[in-house]
Amino acid sequence: MARSRRLFGTNGIRGVVNRDLTPEFVMKVGRAVGTFFEGGRILVGYDGRTSSPMFTRAAVAGLISTGCTVYDVGLAPTPAIQHAVKHHRADGAVIITASHNPPEYNGIKVVGDDGIELPREREIEIENIFFDEQFRRVEWDEIGEMHRLPGILDGYIEAVKQHVDVDAVQQRRFHVVVDPGNGVGGLGAPYLLREMGCRVTTMNANIDGTFPGRPPEPRPENLHELVSTVRAVNADAGVAYDGDGDRAIFVDEKGEIHWGDRTFALIEKFFLQNHPGETIVTPVSSSYLVKEIADDYGGRVVWTKVGSIIVAHLMKKINAKLGGEENGGVLYAPHQPVRDAAMTTALILEIIAKTEKKLSELLAELPLYHVLKDKLECRNELKERVLEDFIQRIRDVTIDTIDGVKIWFPDKSSILIRPSGTEPIYRFYAEGKTRKRAVQLINEYKAKLCEIVDKVKGG
Repeated sequence: MARSRRLFGTNGIRGVVNRDLTPEFVMKVGRAVGTFFEGGRILVGYDGRTSSPMFTRAAVAGLISTGCTVYDVGLAPTPAIQHAVKHHRADGAVIITASHNPPEYNGIKVVGDDGIELPREREIEIENIFFDEQFRRVEWDEIGEMHRLPGILDGYIEAVKQHVDVDAVQQRRFHVVVDPGNGVGGLGAPYLLREMGCRVTTMNANIDGTFPGRPPEPRPENLHELVSTVRAVNADAGVAYDGDGDRAIFVDEKGEIHWGDRTFALIEKFFLQNHPGETIVTPVSSSYLVKEIADDYGGRVVWTKVGSIIVAHLMKKINAKLGGEENGGVLYAPHQPVRDAAMTTALILEIIAKTEKKLSELLAELPLYHVLKDKLECRNELKERVLEDFIQRIRDVTIDTIDGVKIWFPDKSSILIRPSGTEPIYRFYAEGKTRKRAVQLINEYKAKLCEIVDKVKGG
């Protein structure tokens, strides 16, 4: 992690343990966050990574040095901690987690009193405090205290249940395979589903910061065992979570894996059937399928830059009730406008129960799009010049420059080319009504961008 004037990336602060993130660094971040909150009431929770207890103690030391009163909620999924912020009327939270990153990483998320991660303008305030070292310093008898705050998972589970028809789900007696990937998602969702009358088979449910079962990001190539288990036990569905339990990827009863666009579109369809005229918020990386469903069922789509924080704050600003991402993140504002894997799972089960159809049937009813992803190396200092040159070369097509460049075509195919916010690469997201069309778009536009990158490097 470069030590520039920027700490926060797309979702918090991330880095390799004891290389980018050290206890000293985390304590300093804690001091900056405590200064920002002016000695408020702050919840602190963490995921199951091996370094999380160490960094939690460092963050707490920094926070209480500024006069904050800290409430330690312990191991918990990120959305459970976010719910607890509002439920306990705290001023904010610090969550030690690296979400879907590999086990050698950890990170810090900072949440405001609304339960949402801070918007970029507030992150800049913390960064300025950090780099200028303008920390709040309190007298010895004003140093903050730390208290334990147990039981937040019970309140969180009850809150999720308030937003679905539990009776309808209970009557179906679903069998669900849950794969938390050795992350903290296993502390909430399996218990929620059992309370909703489901038979739950868990795998990789023991919390282990080395993530021995599979990598913490639930990608199709990591979910072969989940697929096998769903088929072996004849389950109605399978679901895999990321490391901190805010994203969910589903497997239907046939063992087919469905990327987040399609399950989000299914939730969107059911939601708009019951709430026509509502606005759906989603990043430009999402499939055209989201817009097609909105058009068919009387909704409206607002596109945003990539990043769940951006989606969440726009939802709050315009009072939108539903948002989602292609990576399995669904934001359901009647519960809370943040990504929440347990809430997403409950919504999917409610849809299956009320329609009396199988998950595979429901997803087969949606328009089919083939989505492909790719990437191209590009040094960070070249990204802006490459993008400017690329835009100049494609002025004859319909484009959107909310985040990188998204090119829309009349046949409902599209391609998004955007510079990564965390790696020295450009990312490509192509989709078409056929796989051949998606492959064609990737090949064509990756070649164009590669030519520009080579030119800029040489210039």
